[in-house]
Amino acid sequence: MSDDIELISDGEGVAIVGPAEAVDRFLAAEGLDSRDLGLGRVRPALIASGALEAGAKIAEHSGRWVKLTKQSAEAMKKYDVMKGAGKGLSRGVLTENGKIKGLIQFSRGGVSTLTNPAVLAGAAGIMAQVAMQQQMDEISEYLEEIDAKVDDVLRGQKDAVLADMVGVDLVIKDAMTVRGEVGRVSEITWSKVQTTSTTIARTQVYALRQLDALAESLEKKKMSELEDATREVESRAQEWFAVLASCFQLQDGLSVLELDRVLDASPEDLDNHRQGLMAARDKRLEVIASRTEILVDRLEAAADLATSKVLLHPLASGSIVRSSNNVGSDITRFQDGLGIENSHDVQEAKRWTTAVVEMRDTAIDRGGDGVDAAKRLGDETLDRAKSVSVLVTSKLADRARRWQKSD
Repeated sequence: MSDDIELISDGEGVAIVGPAEAVDRFLAAEGLDSRDLGLGRVRPALIASGALEAGAKIAEHSGRWVKLTKQSAEAMKKYDVMKGAGKGLSRGVLTENGKIKGLIQFSRGGVSTLTNPAVLAGAAGIMAQVAMQQQMDEISEYLEEIDAKVDDVLRGQKDAVLADMVGVDLVIKDAMTVRGEVGRVSEITWSKVQTTSTTIARTQVYALRQLDALAESLEKKKMSELEDATREVESRAQEWFAVLASCFQLQDGLSVLELDRVLDASPEDLDNHRQGLMAARDKRLEVIASRTEILVDRLEAAADLATSKVLLHPLASGSIVRSSNNVGSDITRFQDGLGIENSHDVQEAKRWTTAVVEMRDTAIDRGGDGVDAAKRLGDETLDRAKSVSVLVTSKLADRARRWQKSD
């Protein structure tokens, strides 16, 4: 058996296929973390379809999956990964010493393990499953990090669909457990979960509408109302982020089960089904990303307004900026958990004395009758701020002297 290893990339991750020892050496040399690809799950479908030789080759090989991150993408740049027959797939072949063996073209009669279309489609389907399972794990870490009690949030709602989500979570997790033990998704297992997607979708829509309502509440013009609104968003937004993350996690779990069912019942449709599921998944991410970005925009607008009015509302201004930044951090963690790129910038609350100086300088730059008044206001305000500072310093010094005498 050759020591060659083969790489397949679908844009989400890279599958490394070959003899177990050769795959392990490659991963160790590149310093990449990986998880089992489970390539053996393709073998029964290959044998059933008459692809006995391809099934035998699969049995001889190990497969590992590496998530495409900045580190792994840099590692793979050293290898000329080629376009393959499958949509959205690329591949290349490496020898034991890590150098390109040659430019391998896809053909039905090729010697490479992955040139068989059925094998390639099966590998692509399994790669999609492993990628979704990886994201599910990362969402679990996110929910654990924020200590979100999603069940409590759902039970606290009057909508019956949200209450049903608790049951959906249990049914899908049970099905994933059975799949892990049996190695496939039977018709009986699939019948238990196939109707759950409606409940997941309705819950996602409900959670998005809750975020929309919170975003709309930030359109207040009065500082007192805006301060209350940002505090409300700060206290409630994260629980709806948690519900959305849970919806996305359960939908990924359902897609993993669905691909297994297609592999078992209709393997010739697996690649098209994979592409359809991934396209639907991308659209769900786009919807969630766009709605959270609307909330980010409203938060940044509220922070900008608060900063512009810091002179008249110093306490409210600082409170609004702090709440906006806290929610922004929550959004960043949420988007990271779902694999969404984010660009939220942290706002800095403007100091009151800084605002006074800026107002005075602006008036001087513009000229006019208000210059003398602006100078007086700026000088008096700064003097008052300095006086307060001196008073506080004096009190601290007196207190320190009293402590020394008492000692």
